[in-house]
Amino acid sequence: MDPAGGGPIEAIKQLGKALEGAGHSVEIAAMDAPNAMFLKECDLSVHALGPTTSKYGYNSRLVPWLKSNHNRYDAVIVNGLWQYHSFGAWRALRNSDTPYVVYTHGMLDPWFKKQYPLKHLKKWMYWPWAEYRVLRDARAVLFTCEEERSQARTSFWLYRCTEAVVGLGTTKPNEHSDQEIKGFLARYPKLQGKKVALFMGRVHPKKGCDLLIEAFAAVLKNDPEWELVIVGPDEVGWMDKLNRLAEELGVAERITWTGMLSGGLKWGALRSSEVFVLPSHQENFGIAVAEALAVGVPVLISNKVNIWREVRADEAGIVAEDTLTGTCALLKSYVGMPAEKKLAMRQNAESSFIQRFEIEKAAKNLMAVLSRIAALHETKHHDELVQQVQTRPIVSTHRTENIQ
Repeated sequence: MDPAGGGPIEAIKQLGKALEGAGHSVEIAAMDAPNAMFLKECDLSVHALGPTTSKYGYNSRLVPWLKSNHNRYDAVIVNGLWQYHSFGAWRALRNSDTPYVVYTHGMLDPWFKKQYPLKHLKKWMYWPWAEYRVLRDARAVLFTCEEERSQARTSFWLYRCTEAVVGLGTTKPNEHSDQEIKGFLARYPKLQGKKVALFMGRVHPKKGCDLLIEAFAAVLKNDPEWELVIVGPDEVGWMDKLNRLAEELGVAERITWTGMLSGGLKWGALRSSEVFVLPSHQENFGIAVAEALAVGVPVLISNKVNIWREVRADEAGIVAEDTLTGTCALLKSYVGMPAEKKLAMRQNAESSFIQRFEIEKAAKNLMAVLSRIAALHETKHHDELVQQVQTRPIVSTHRTENIQ
């Protein structure tokens, strides 16, 4: 549940709160250590079964815990693949009466196959006996959008599951906009009165941060009104290289690195921005994209962000290829846009969020899937009972026949 894990962790929290708000009970089984500080800030009930030491996340407590506790739950939701928690859930629940469903969170995207062929080969070695079975035996495999579902089918030729698109999103932010903007600008006063191009996410090569810095230098270097703000944790030690790139291009002084922001500071960064930019090479959904839309900030994204079709259809932003040419085109298109069109795009952004990306909609879709699963289970259970009664032997005792 470490928030540094990015969008999927935030989605789990937001979805859990939305489900609780609708009257359901939600508990989380996590592989974190019980004394992890971030668990104290989580509003949901968490069973911390960690710590785990291996990268695979093997945890000997998970399967026994699930076997002992699954009867307390109407359903189990498995979030993510390729670590032990998904395979452990399959081991514990495959022969039980408790249904499980799986959110893949973009982890079947074929981009990983192209970008990391050796890792993909390694995954193939345990796909047939692990993740394939996890998906095959799940009552439903959940996708956040149609693009993710279609992409998932192309990663492994051995693929069979019951698919469902349920969406994702975030909670509509509070109304403390002025307070949040003031708090953010007080922390970063050099941004006062500037037009901010905001990146928010993990600082990782797949996110295209290098493309953004190069495009910013190419398009906005000579426009002192603009500043680039990069928000997010540096997970792979990439920031030093990106700083050197910015220095070589002469824009290092125009970039503000904030690290990870949360709460009011995060929303203040979003509300203070002119545009949100994400030239990602692979993005399953993009919770930060939905958050930008929620506060009416136009999003400039690559067509590798899986909700790009929805953004384009709603005219809530601009879409281009995940290349330097494409990222430059994003910035040029917005900068050269008439003021009235920029205003319309801001209005469209907020409307797009309300229509598509409020978390309550995803929660309703998820509950509809779980309700169908429960109904099918009840029907199957009833049919099995009827069949058992019909096939029980008739035992003769003297002159009467009794159904036992």
